Amino acid sequence: MLSDPYLDEVAAAIRSLYRALGDRPAFDAHLHPDITIWESDAPGLLGLPELDALRDERAARGASGPAPAWVRPEQLRVDRWQDTAVARFVLRAHVPGGDDETFRVTDVLRRDADGWRIVHHHAERWPAR
Repeated sequence: MLSDPYLDEVAAAIRSLYRALGDRPAFDAHLHPDITIWESDAPGLLGLPELDALRDERAARGASGPAPAWVRPEQLRVDRWQDTAVARFVLRAHVPGGDDETFRVTDVLRRDADGWRIVHHHAERWPAR
């Protein structure tokens, strides 16, 4: 079976996204300006301005709790059709001495001159196992 180097590029883009967590400009460089977002703790469909408000609200709520030591995608699966791809994975956030938080995530990506960027993100809180 022939390998598809673009599948590796998409997986690398997803991993790079979460390595940039905590650095908003670097994280947002992975997002298309017209992204749509569904988050389990958001009241409806979000764009980038609403995402910033949600991030600020989360930071205010979690200011007293410990930050995750790391966040990483697991069980990553990627399908690609020309310049469009879908990545599905479990996102695990690890807090030392606490329970991991997990989320089921589906991201739709589009390849443009800036590389693979997320055009739609869907994340749902999922109990850790």
